[in-house]
Amino acid sequence: MAPGIPAALERPHFIGIGGAGMSGIAKILAQRGAKVAGSDAKESATAEALRGLGATVHIGHAAGHLADDATSVVVSSAIRADNPELVRAAELGIPVVHRSDALASLMEGLRAIAVAGTHGKTTTTSMLAVALSELGLDPSYAIGGDLEGPGTNATHGGGDIFVAEADESDRSFQKYAPQVAIVLNVELDHHANYASMDEIYESFETFVGKVVPGGTLVIAADQPGAAELTRRVRDLSSLTVVTYGESEGADVRVHKVTPRGLTSEVTVVLNGKYLTFTVSVPGRHYAHNAVAALAAGVALGIPAHNLASAIGKYTGVKRRLQLKGEAAGVQVIDSYAHHPTEMTADLEAMRGAATGSRLLVVFQPHLFSRTQELGTEMGQALALADASLVLDIYPAREDPVPGVTSELIIDAAKAAGADVMAVHDKAQVPAAVAGMAKPGDLVLTMGAGDVTDLGPQILDHLSS
Repeated sequence: MAPGIPAALERPHFIGIGGAGMSGIAKILAQRGAKVAGSDAKESATAEALRGLGATVHIGHAAGHLADDATSVVVSSAIRADNPELVRAAELGIPVVHRSDALASLMEGLRAIAVAGTHGKTTTTSMLAVALSELGLDPSYAIGGDLEGPGTNATHGGGDIFVAEADESDRSFQKYAPQVAIVLNVELDHHANYASMDEIYESFETFVGKVVPGGTLVIAADQPGAAELTRRVRDLSSLTVVTYGESEGADVRVHKVTPRGLTSEVTVVLNGKYLTFTVSVPGRHYAHNAVAALAAGVALGIPAHNLASAIGKYTGVKRRLQLKGEAAGVQVIDSYAHHPTEMTADLEAMRGAATGSRLLVVFQPHLFSRTQELGTEMGQALALADASLVLDIYPAREDPVPGVTSELIIDAAKAAGADVMAVHDKAQVPAAVAGMAKPGDLVLTMGAGDVTDLGPQILDHLSS
């Protein structure tokens, strides 16, 4: 057996291997020497990168893609029971392993930091991965997005630290036993899996309860849901709780966040001393993510001043306020925000950067269930833009819900005073935006679906 590879993962087959979470685990296993195979719905740069690591990647889903000698079939919660490769696995008696169990097994024996929260996980995990790498600690990491620097979402490092994004959406983060857990925020989302805030709190309590004895919880002091979770877990005797934020009582207090165009300067008070460092992405919420990363690293014994300087080397994650380019004096930026809190945070950050110019938004709602529950709040968030185009709902893994359309968002946006218009044909967006934009404007493509593809097309239209 190859060293560091659980027996069940020696010859794994990943269904949906190109997904952000799945591809990361596949990459780490391939780097450790496993014989990795899998399938995905379409060709992609991720599929090609996996092939470069020696993995076999099939395009499309078919029973014949699953090798008879596979030691396991790895799935995410998005894989449906009638997937032909999953059906074939049952016929062959090949064990099925959930993505979270595979990731948990890769963390064993290492000092793990698990980053959880309704939003901000990818950015915070990435900041830690970059900073620890910059300090020569060679961490392993698995992230839900591609770093701008290394250009990857995962790697197997030679050090003893493993940084992982911990997904609460399907409760899979309850599988991990980290030395340090980060909770950035606790809000109601993922409505197909959680019926109430009580269920959300119970899920996060279970996650926090899995921190190894003597471990640390780093948690936001300012966000109400996180504060309530802190109240619920304070009495766990085996846990050290470190709060961060702008609240006076925070253990790591954010003293000041100073915008510097598309960057920020952050000053914190840690152990009674002031520490100032740069965050190379705009917005107060990203500054708070950086402080959470700082507190987690300090909990592992890394000197704060070294870590703060290294965090400044982080240059962003694809789709997290990523500058796609500039044409005709107009900057086009891409945002993954799809929850109202994320939308508001990114729009406020862009408002701060768009001094004296207009902010134009192309928003694509993500999931029918989320739109049904939070469409009003999404529309209210769009009131922060000078003008918005709203696309049809991106369904992802969901079937349509009768009566749930983008009109829910548009009506709420108009009621909040927003200048907003529906666009049902995505192909019309680049020309529409190019006709609206003026030199100095910022254009933000926003959403977790394929709206990201529009950035380069908008730039092409602006150029012509």
